[in-house]
Amino acid sequence: MRLSELSGKEIVDVKRAERLGILGQTDLEINEHTGQIKALIIPSVKWFGFRRQGDDIRVPWNHIEKIGADMVIVNIKEYESTQIE
Repeated sequence: MRLSELSGKEIVDVKRAERLGILGQTDLEINEHTGQIKALIIPSVKWFGFRRQGDDIRVPWNHIEKIGADMVIVNIKEYESTQIE
């Protein structure tokens, strides 16, 4: 799968049966040395195109259950939040 194919996919938590957000083009944490994706960063809710205050949700790559045509299914025990400026 190409990186560009991940963009626009809806992120859904299977355990809580809730929508976490939509993955954008730059919402990834990548290992500088290996080029592997370490985590998905789900941006906080946007309102009229502006970022709302708050932490983003970090989903480690090993918590991804399935990547489908329209969505990414994740199974995480606790949400990790990260402050992204």
